[in-house]
Amino acid sequence: MKSTSTHQSLKRGLQIVETVAVMSEPPTLSAIARKTNLNRSTTHHILKALVEFGYLVQAPETLTYSLSSKLYRITKRTWTTEQLAEIAASYLEELGKVTGEGTSLAVFRDGQVIVAAKREQEGPLRVVQRIGESRPVHCTAVGKVLAAGLTDQELEELIARTDFTRKTPKTITSPAVFRKEMSRVREKGIAYDYEEHIKGVRCLAAPVRDYSGQTRAALCVLGPKDNLSAKRLSKLQHDLISSAAALSARLGYKPR
Repeated sequence: MKSTSTHQSLKRGLQIVETVAVMSEPPTLSAIARKTNLNRSTTHHILKALVEFGYLVQAPETLTYSLSSKLYRITKRTWTTEQLAEIAASYLEELGKVTGEGTSLAVFRDGQVIVAAKREQEGPLRVVQRIGESRPVHCTAVGKVLAAGLTDQELEELIARTDFTRKTPKTITSPAVFRKEMSRVREKGIAYDYEEHIKGVRCLAAPVRDYSGQTRAALCVLGPKDNLSAKRLSKLQHDLISSAAALSARLGYKPR
């Protein structure tokens, strides 16, 4: 009898994990119960156990569930751009509130730097971002962070196919200078854009790493230069790095 009960509990637990994995958006308890045809009480107890064992994660604000980094690590899977954007949403929101500036998350997709998620700053003076837009790798803080996360060979291949087009008078246009910038970003763990991409706009970015230790995204704070003096950018480093570290931990990253 006990064996049958254990078998049934295991079956239901796996059913819930599979349901969460295939749903297009992180589901709530009610959505999971409907999808699995289990009652709410049973679903709640199984979800609680799966969270305790580290197989699922519950978002504190929306109370939705998603697969944990543990399952991605076991299966050697990685997150899609859309999944990363969903996970990063609360971190972008909190970072934006703390800094008072716009925030965004960028990833490499098909060899391009793409804005995956954003949080606009409040007030009339702000920098407009669009999800899905591409960014140059050589003159943006997010591009530099993502490039610095590549292996040396991958970086050289990227440099070889990069058109170092001048966007502003401050744009890096030399592969040699860009290599030096990569060394600095790797050493400091943070990248800056002092009006290199768009005149009048400044930003700083930090890497977001996953369970494998690889850089999966770049977390960024940006705004008009009048808001972001060099001194203030330096002060915002702590908030940005802390937020990037928290998001990295959510993806299973453990500093060595």
